[in-house]
Amino acid sequence: MRTPPNESLSSDIADTPQARKASEPERRCILSGETAPRETLVRLVASPAGLVLPDAHEKAPGRGAWIGVSRDEFAAALAAGKLKGALARAFKTGDLEVSGNLPEMVENALTRVLLDRLGLEMRVGSLILGTQRIAEQARGGAVALLLHARDASEDGRKKLDQAWRVGRDAEGSGERGLELPLDRNALSVALGRDNVVHLALADEAAAARVMKPLTRLMHYLGHDLPAADGRATPRADDELNEIKKRNEQE
Repeated sequence: MRTPPNESLSSDIADTPQARKASEPERRCILSGETAPRETLVRLVASPAGLVLPDAHEKAPGRGAWIGVSRDEFAAALAAGKLKGALARAFKTGDLEVSGNLPEMVENALTRVLLDRLGLEMRVGSLILGTQRIAEQARGGAVALLLHARDASEDGRKKLDQAWRVGRDAEGSGERGLELPLDRNALSVALGRDNVVHLALADEAAAARVMKPLTRLMHYLGHDLPAADGRATPRADDELNEIKKRNEQE
């Protein structure tokens, strides 16, 4: 029997002691069995009719199942029939409908959340657009996070990266802005502006709000995960293995 729709979110699958840490809640992927920070995993839910859907905002009521693998691994599990079996165990029912487009649906949902967040930051004045304006703000130390469209030119990136390092007193460090998994067309349409190639966040709080959906999307796409300051860090595989080793030792 399906879990009642008004069940608390705290009953999510694999609610381990680590998952209940307020500072860094964790969940376990139903496919890999790995436990990882919640912000890198994707929550899936089942509708009353049994249709499995992504819950990118993590707000849907009822029991949730968490996915921590990349899109390619997710699609492979779906094709091999492993995903439906894992979901049946997670939701405690085999009466589920799993779309063949679920991997794409997840990517689209995560992308939408990121673009919506960027739009909100623009409306409250935390998002800086325009190459010249970004360069001026960056050199003055007023940029917390620098972002580039996937198809930004190397020359344009280098100039803004250099300005950012100057403003951060980090010349010679090699620090650079983060490449988004989105091109200028997607950014321009979402923000209602022409030719959005570079973006910047003006303060740490705004940067943190953008980093949350960005981290989740990049992890799902199998890209290097961003650090809090926008620098790329190795993909989470090594980190997940370390977490697993620590859990086993405990």
